[in-house]
Amino acid sequence: MKRIVALVDDEPSIRKLIEYQFSSVWGHHVRQYGDAESFLKEMDDDVDLLVLDIMLPGMSGTEALEEVRRRDPDLPVVVLSAQESVDTAVRMLKLGALDYLGKPVDANRLELAAKNAFQLRDLNREVRQLRERMTSSVTFENVIASHGEMQEVFRLVNKVKDSDIAVLIMGESGTGKELIARAIHVHGRRNIGPFVVVNCASIPRDLLESELFGHEKGSFTGASQRRLGRFESASGGTIFLDEIGEMDLALQAKLLRVIQTKTFERVGGNETITTDVRIVSATNRDLKKEVDGNRFREDLYYRLATFPIIIPPLRQRRSDVLLLAEHFLRRFSAQEGKGARKFSREALQLMYSYPWPGNVRELENAIQRAVVMSEGETLSEHEMPVAVQSFSDAATRSASDVLAAPSAQASDNTIVPLDQLEEIAVRNALRICDGSSALAAKRLGIGRATLYRMVKRYGTNAGEVSSA
Repeated sequence: MKRIVALVDDEPSIRKLIEYQFSSVWGHHVRQYGDAESFLKEMDDDVDLLVLDIMLPGMSGTEALEEVRRRDPDLPVVVLSAQESVDTAVRMLKLGALDYLGKPVDANRLELAAKNAFQLRDLNREVRQLRERMTSSVTFENVIASHGEMQEVFRLVNKVKDSDIAVLIMGESGTGKELIARAIHVHGRRNIGPFVVVNCASIPRDLLESELFGHEKGSFTGASQRRLGRFESASGGTIFLDEIGEMDLALQAKLLRVIQTKTFERVGGNETITTDVRIVSATNRDLKKEVDGNRFREDLYYRLATFPIIIPPLRQRRSDVLLLAEHFLRRFSAQEGKGARKFSREALQLMYSYPWPGNVRELENAIQRAVVMSEGETLSEHEMPVAVQSFSDAATRSASDVLAAPSAQASDNTIVPLDQLEEIAVRNALRICDGSSALAAKRLGIGRATLYRMVKRYGTNAGEVSSA
């Protein structure tokens, strides 16, 4: 595996000798600097090892080491000095240097120091990734849902999590596609590796190729040094390509090649790089229609959509609305230091009836705003955002009210969604019939098989349904 070594020494002959060892003999990439200021100006996370001379013009090696430690405490540093001194060596090691070598540099000692440095760098990166996963991991418990269609989503995630098959997650904006992608990664066998997110809609098209595959120094204006792409960073883990439908056709062809051959080149480079990543993508578009309109490659579509997962919008799983609202209420009350503990009846009816075009994200933002506005223990409908409050008064009535007084429906022009009426009808029939599926189906005028499909669709507790 090629490593990136930064070499800071003011003697060109020393730099040439060490560069030859690392590049020509050991096959690594070397960045050379004649002074510490130049290195610090370009310092980034890609460097695996810093070889640093003590006697430098301007900023000394000691000062440079202190600044490096401040910026990146985990970067391995090997210090060089023409004047070997025990006191100097001890001082450098106390400042965090990994090793201390005298000049002229012994190639065997340098190779051993480099191997130790690379192992340390890998270990520190792995520890950092594990720490990040511990603080931001996503489990199924974090994806709040009880509706039957969401339970099917969880079943599919369980089926696919340990496979490397490509997954395409489809759903409207705000439905939680990234949460599902993270759940696939966290629960799968690649969870030791990184989870790298790329939003294809938020990165300018002319920069997306460099973002995905990296670039070489000088490959375009502003490319002052080599940069690793997201596919390299995600090696051994998962890359999540969000809003994949926004990718232009030219880049789609390059992505298809990566999927087929698992290889690519950096922008402006000739070196073929092999990648070992699991690809999970997501879109809020109908990619089949995009294919029919020649806006998305058909061959890429079938590669990405090998295992599709569809997340239903919140308006189609209204039983999850109040469950999510309670979850967000507890979280934001604690976060904001508020005493809000419950919703008023009117607020519950409003949330249940509102269509939530922004899905879970809109609901989350609405509850956070309501908590901030709250004064007591109960959140009312008046503390909801204006867009929710201004929803038609007739539409805010619960479906139960409409069913209880069907004549009132004829007095206004409000149209209540059929799925909302159907769900409440099924729940009420089972309640009235004490869970008897046979009696409930008869009272509803439908077959028992149809009732079971409705029970599954709306997430009704199967334990409350008897076969009698």
